[in-house]
Amino acid sequence: MLDLLLFVALFAGLMALRFLAATIIFLALLPAGDRCPNCDAPTMRVSSRFADALIPWFRKRWCLGCGWEGMLRRGPVGEMPGSTPQLSQSP
Repeated sequence: MLDLLLFVALFAGLMALRFLAATIIFLALLPAGDRCPNCDAPTMRVSSRFADALIPWFRKRWCLGCGWEGMLRRGPVGEMPGSTPQLSQSP
């Protein structure tokens, strides 16, 4: 009976480690910033109370160009779509 418990505990632990390693690698591969991974267009932040509380170092994003929705790591923020730079007028 002890052999069976050790066998089950070992394989359950190996499965948990495999799941944890795959999750960490997947999250490390997520791009940083606010650009869409499909079309490189700026994305909009989608507010998610659950995701913001559980994993604050990632942000849920939605692409205006292609409709992609997913998670991105926090990083440099680009220009908002449709924004134009303000030019100063000199006399």
